[in-house]
Amino acid sequence: LENKRLPENIDYIQMRGLSREAQEKLIKVRPGTLGQASRIPGVTPADVSVLWVALEHRKA
Repeated sequence: LENKRLPENIDYIQMRGLSREAQEKLIKVRPGTLGQASRIPGVTPADVSVLWVALEHRKA
């Protein structure tokens, strides 16, 4: 989780399941990894799970 990279061009607005607050925070901060994203105040464990699933689908 800590080292799972987030693509620089990821579109948080189009990502279904992310809370509005998480979308806003992720756009502002632009974390480089899931670990960094998980430490952003306002990004919940559920939001991190949505990110994880989206990354796994990108690989498939």
